[in-house]
Amino acid sequence: MEDRLTTEYALDRLSGTVGKEFITLFKHGTLKIEIYKPDKIDNQMPHSKDEIYVIISGTGYFIKGEEKKPFEPGEILFVPAFMEHHFESFSEDFVTWVLFYGPEGGEK
Repeated sequence: MEDRLTTEYALDRLSGTVGKEFITLFKHGTLKIEIYKPDKIDNQMPHSKDEIYVIISGTGYFIKGEEKKPFEPGEILFVPAFMEHHFESFSEDFVTWVLFYGPEGGEK
């Protein structure tokens, strides 16, 4: 990892991968930080750890369980481990930080 984990650095690293929508940029203990930029459709499945999204850019809707809510830049979204979730109808400039943390199965 660079001394500073900036959006510019993360997107540059991601652009260097072919066909990938995310890349892991930092790991420490149970913490893992990724940048995520899906292309038109968000196909992610539930994860085994708790997760936080920090929206960098773009707008759209975030589906979490039965809830559907709009999102915008600067927003923080939490998803507990194993919960169904995805982004929908998002703008082309949508990019988010993703932080996974805690034990497998999520914190109690």
